Amino acid sequence: MSQLRLLTSRLGAQASRLLAPHDVQMFSWCSRSSGPRATFPSSKGGGSSSYLEEMYFAWLENPQSVHKSWDSFFRKASEEACGSPQPQSPSVGPESRPCVSSRTKTSKLVEDHLAVQSLIRAYQIRGHHVAQLDPLGILDADLDSFVPSDLITTIDKLGESWYPSLPLSSSASWALPCGSSAFYDLREADLDKEFQLPTTTFIGGSEQTLSLREIIRRLESTYCQHIGLEFMFINDVEQCQWIRQKFETPGVMQFSSEEKRTLLARLVRSMRFEDFLARKWSSEKRFGLEGCEVMIPALKTIIDKSSEMGIENVILGMPHRGRLNVLANVIRKDLEQIFCQFDPKLEAADEGSGDVKYHLGMYHERINRVTNRNITLSLVANPSHLEAVDPVVQGKTKAEQFYRGDSQGKKVMSILVHGDAAFAGQGVVYETFHLSDLPSYTTNGTVHVVVNNQIGFTTDPRMARSSPYPTDVARVVNAPIFHVNADDPEAVIYVCSVAAEWRNTFNKDVVVDLVCYRRRGHNEMDEPMFTQPLMYKQIHKQVPVLKKYADKLIAEGTVTLQEFEEEIAKYDRICEEAYGRSKDKKILHIKHWLDSPWPGFFNVDGEPKSMTCPTTGIPEDMLTHIGNVASSVPLEDFKIHTGLSRILRGREDMTRRRTVDWALAEYMAFGSLLQEGVHVRLSGQDVERGTFSHRHHVLHDQEVDRRTCVPMNHLWPDQAPYTVCNSSLSEYGVLGFELGYAMASPNALVLWEAQFGDFHNTAQCIIDQFISTGQAKWVRHNGIVLLLPHGMEGMGPEHSSARPERFLQMSNDDSDAYPAFSEDFEVRQLYDCNWIVVNCSTPASYFHVLRRQVLLPFRKPLIIFTPKSLLRHPEAKSSFDEMVSGTSFQRVIPEDGAPARAPERVRRLIFCTGKVYYDLVKERSSQGLEEQVAITRLEQISPFPFDLIKQEAEKYPGAELVWCQEEHKNMGYYDYINPRFMTILRRARPIWYVGRDPAAAPATGNRNTHLVSLKKFLDTAFNLRAFEGKTF
Repeated sequence: MSQLRLLTSRLGAQASRLLAPHDVQMFSWCSRSSGPRATFPSSKGGGSSSYLEEMYFAWLENPQSVHKSWDSFFRKASEEACGSPQPQSPSVGPESRPCVSSRTKTSKLVEDHLAVQSLIRAYQIRGHHVAQLDPLGILDADLDSFVPSDLITTIDKLGESWYPSLPLSSSASWALPCGSSAFYDLREADLDKEFQLPTTTFIGGSEQTLSLREIIRRLESTYCQHIGLEFMFINDVEQCQWIRQKFETPGVMQFSSEEKRTLLARLVRSMRFEDFLARKWSSEKRFGLEGCEVMIPALKTIIDKSSEMGIENVILGMPHRGRLNVLANVIRKDLEQIFCQFDPKLEAADEGSGDVKYHLGMYHERINRVTNRNITLSLVANPSHLEAVDPVVQGKTKAEQFYRGDSQGKKVMSILVHGDAAFAGQGVVYETFHLSDLPSYTTNGTVHVVVNNQIGFTTDPRMARSSPYPTDVARVVNAPIFHVNADDPEAVIYVCSVAAEWRNTFNKDVVVDLVCYRRRGHNEMDEPMFTQPLMYKQIHKQVPVLKKYADKLIAEGTVTLQEFEEEIAKYDRICEEAYGRSKDKKILHIKHWLDSPWPGFFNVDGEPKSMTCPTTGIPEDMLTHIGNVASSVPLEDFKIHTGLSRILRGREDMTRRRTVDWALAEYMAFGSLLQEGVHVRLSGQDVERGTFSHRHHVLHDQEVDRRTCVPMNHLWPDQAPYTVCNSSLSEYGVLGFELGYAMASPNALVLWEAQFGDFHNTAQCIIDQFISTGQAKWVRHNGIVLLLPHGMEGMGPEHSSARPERFLQMSNDDSDAYPAFSEDFEVRQLYDCNWIVVNCSTPASYFHVLRRQVLLPFRKPLIIFTPKSLLRHPEAKSSFDEMVSGTSFQRVIPEDGAPARAPERVRRLIFCTGKVYYDLVKERSSQGLEEQVAITRLEQISPFPFDLIKQEAEKYPGAELVWCQEEHKNMGYYDYINPRFMTILRRARPIWYVGRDPAAAPATGNRNTHLVSLKKFLDTAFNLRAFEGKTF
């Protein structure tokens, strides 16, 4: 029985699960191996280490005393060992037990059956390590040539061969090697013994038993050929069984002649498209797909299978490699529109910079030819920053599902294509995976396709990752991973079909790892032999997959050589005809490459239907109603925290007094938009309560776990839905997600709030590559709102500055161009800008700018530097009078006190923005300068309000002009506003700087230093002789 113990210990968790129904506990013991302590089942009493022996003796005494599964097992074992079953009646004593030899035979049979079960499990867990995945035959996909010791494969016998041909004939003659067979104590004589198959395998098909030889053959056929499966880490038995059945069932990977011909035709299009581009534009970068041409039929198979299962909308994201081929042969963009992109004389018709052809997106509705159903395909435009598009695609997918009411993802899905180096190396992949199962972020499963070139730009995978596979990151969310040799098209197609079925069955992510190669360098102009000479010597000898597969089909009679050549000639003609038409195109319209059109929002030319913006105020009764709901709990028997009760009473009191603070102003902006049918979504870290405990949009019952209430969704009977959701602790991934969400529809207010303003810097890629430049590159409007808490509060360098200088530096308005003022100057200026940057000083301004964001006839990103201390500042409140119908957002709030009534007496006009205004007002009052110093606030900083600044400066002709900010001089707003002031003043008057001196860090970590520097610049601001004798 010692062998039995060893074998059972090898089973580990499997033994525990199998024995759990019998109420068996586990105890630890040291196996004879050099490995760690193993667990072994013991009886509940814990005395004997031979549980199986006890069960056997109990069965001998009375077969009804054991579970029926044990009875069946021991009966079969005894029949094989002794010729007939041996149980005794209860009256028979122990002395009547069978002879020791029969017990020994039975024990050996039990051990062998357990060994075979362990062997099967070993293949299921580790068979992928010896699968033949590399088309080139020179690398191991898992970067390790080690053969797991618990696999009995022909690699044991043929150890000198890296990728031997595995014996698929059941009549193959071979001996069990000494390596892994010793692991199981199996002998060559056992090869032809029949073994009962466990319920955790489907290799038997309709057969319940197989010989050991056939078991090994079928396991090798399933797990060690051109498909490597990683799925046994999934903690759901049903899902594991589903995968086993899909791949283990004998004969499951069979294709009809029609399916093979379709696959061949798709390979022809994929390869001949690349060949055509290479012939016509041999010196152009295009990031071709050579070496992984099978990706085109792979994607089409995923789409076909998904369409068959009810999917109507597929949103794709991918890097640049193979993008043109996907546009041509998957999305089906007109070939002439692709070919004309190579014409250097083509003029751009749209405003903006445009982008290179292999970054552009596309939106297309068509009939799926396989299912004859409508399908909408959208390929999202993306930058060169690999994987940055991942969360954007997920956000767009989530939004499309939301607007369709597709909460289970049965109508809309996403496909993400990755490169191997980027999939392993880019952290946003991990961030995106961790959104996959969060309630407010899940897209109900994504099919990930990794184009595994087995190389980065020039970097060997052994230097590019620490994990065995580039796909190991997917294991964190229990996503099955299907590795497949990309030179076996049928294996690829089968894997992709199973992947699509998995996604649409379980609504979970799945990864298809296409192990391939890159026939050329990183781009067509690159020389890969510098760094990978041996790999590229092999690649140069590699027969293209199209020829391999065509030869196979011709040999088996599925197609003839003539039919194959005709298919090639047919597609070549299509390309040549499109090339001829492309020469007639003289103008490039980027809008033809739009990935997210908004039907009906713009006119037919893609322009706004008007250049006006209605007032943003709302009726007072609506303000009152929203205030009352915001200060109540709409659900009965809902117990809230006592501290929250005080907050709600405070809101009720403000509503009664017709005033709002910051949180209530936001509530009224959101609530009024919901009443108008505009969906509002607020996302970010801790946004439900608010980082500063000011928002409280989600109430929690103090006595019932996870019972919550969102009063905002109880405002009106037929209101639009409000979504507020705490995100994972991610900025890059979540901001990208919300950007994608905002792409789907213009009739929504989508906001992302940073926990602190400076946290946006970990999402800088999304800001730089998508938000700031998205419209210029891709003619894509987006109305996303960034809420960035900002302010120098003496809290240290990390939580002070939202880095406004960075946003202003990227603003596209010309500092030196004197504007031409017109009636629609304000709206026209907003339309021409790339984004809007504001720093509101009052709750009313915040209320209006949020509403204006949706009421504008176009969409622009909105950056709001939100306050911290002002959330509860007694002076930072607004009256209903500033928010009622007829009111609107004030880009500039002019001085309205004594200086405005006697401007000729004003000696200094201070311009500022944000929180520092309250410091200035307090200091002006303490120094008694209310009549000599005027203070004007810029609520909107960019686009710069030239017209209103001009009015203010002309109103105080004798005043000295000062810009005051609490940020350091090399940060904040000064470098942005200074040249614009000079332009509007025609350099006739200076604008003096008052604020903190230049510094490396945004703020000090010392409270006293903070207060000293604050007092210093406030003293300068009100020292009316500070700039005497200075020139500019």
